[in-house]
Order: sequence, then structure tokens, then C-alpha cells
Amino acid sequence: MRKSEIITLIGDKTGIPKVDVLITIEALFAEIKNAVIEGEGVYLRGFGTFFPKKRAAKVGRIVKRNVAINIPAMYIAGFKPGKDFGKDVKTKCKKPL
Repeated sequence: MRKSEIITLIGDKTGIPKVDVLITIEALFAEIKNAVIEGEGVYLRGFGTFFPKKRAAKVGRIVKRNVAINIPAMYIAGFKPGKDFGKDVKTKCKKPL
């Protein structure tokens, strides 16, 4: 599902104009992004938590040239689904394995 499809669904379910839904969703994403960049976690009850996660330095390999390279430590965005959300995905997902 794409962002445009989500905007259409929310607009249809709530009766709010799609432009207003777009502005709201963009603001939500921007605030989550800014908080994680600042090193804070964002907890959305019933959905999950976004947080910065430290990835350790490691040695990688360029397969075509068979050359080892050093990949420095860095932060990545992490997400941990909430208890109910994770449980629902495990038990109710309709896509076959």
C-alpha cells in the first residue's frame, strides 16, 4: 500500500478532504523523523515505537572485486511493533508464507 492509497482510505472513512489528510500525515511523519534524528524514541500506544538504533562497525565485502571494506558504526532507524499489532500480524496476516 502506498501513501496515496492510505490518504484516500482515511479521507473516505472520515470525510476529511484529502489535502487536509495529506498535510496531517506529512506533519506526523516529519515529527517522528525529527524525534528519531534527535535521538528520542517515539511511542505510539497500540502501534509501536520508533527509535534510533546503533549499528556496530563491521567488515563488508565488494563481491565483484573480492575486496574487503570497513563499514563504520552508524545509527539506523528502528521500529518495534506494539504487543497487539505484532500479535495481530502473526495470527491474522492473509499473505501465505
